[in-house]
Amino acid sequence: MTLRNDWTRDEIQALYEQPFLDLVFAAQSVHRQHFQANTIQVSTLLSIKTGKCPEDCKYCSQSAHYDSNLEAEKRIAVDKVIREAQAAKDAGSSRFCMGAAWRNPHERDMPYVLEMVREVKALGLETCMTLGMLNQNQAERLKDAGLDYYNHNLDTSREYYSHIISTRSFDDRLDTLDHVRQAGMKVCSGGIVGLGESRQDRIGLLHELATMAVHPESVPINMLVPIEGTPLANVEKLDVTEWIRSIAVARIIMPHSYIRLSAGREALSDSDQALAFMAGANSLFSGEKLLTTPNAGEGQDQILFAKLGLSAEKAKPSVAELSIDAMNN
Repeated sequence: MTLRNDWTRDEIQALYEQPFLDLVFAAQSVHRQHFQANTIQVSTLLSIKTGKCPEDCKYCSQSAHYDSNLEAEKRIAVDKVIREAQAAKDAGSSRFCMGAAWRNPHERDMPYVLEMVREVKALGLETCMTLGMLNQNQAERLKDAGLDYYNHNLDTSREYYSHIISTRSFDDRLDTLDHVRQAGMKVCSGGIVGLGESRQDRIGLLHELATMAVHPESVPINMLVPIEGTPLANVEKLDVTEWIRSIAVARIIMPHSYIRLSAGREALSDSDQALAFMAGANSLFSGEKLLTTPNAGEGQDQILFAKLGLSAEKAKPSVAELSIDAMNN
């Protein structure tokens, strides 16, 4: 399938609204053109600083605006992060992702995060961070330290965005992604379904991602995990087939991207997860927690992989290593 960055909303809607099984079949067909069948990229996500975030994302337990009974934690020691990263590698993860509940990293935080990137990279893992908004200088320093991916989700469509967050704009998010791309890192960016948005908003989110000049290399498609104390605690649950439609369309319109089953996966049955993989999901977060929400643990995933005949992907060279190889050749 030809890589395109000029998808129209009408084209994406037509894909989204076709019969479900036709959509899943088409997505799996595209998937097999670009990725090895039955292989899943496994990531582990660790919260390196939890809670008291100044942003007001209405789904998030870490926001200082809501009383979610989350116990805030200061940033954790680098040596503990390294132990967690080694354990993740031993359990089969190829990428280690570190998240901090900040609006943006302060200059005093940069030596800390740069040291973590270098240390985790030295273990032979791909590295990813999500630290909030970045300026260009911060992005370049993270890249120089060896960071492979930077995660900054768009969350939802431009039209629905103000219903979910008021403390930063949609364009603020795009600016950070532009800084990441300009620095030479890979982009991890997706969104959340089940926020009370319409199908048109899900289509709008996918359209925004698929019309970027370069598609995000990693696209997490999260399902809302309702958190008591947040404004979305009692939102009506989205049907799983709608989540899988979003995954399938993402696979078709961004054929070279890893499409990640992310938050919400712990509530899926094995057959639901198998259907999501059939729809083109080829990445997931393993471990007991995703920052602060429950997740399927490594043991459950190993059982699931054995049941479905899946294998975990090995870590790939970083952007920096690829650049050095290109110069040497």
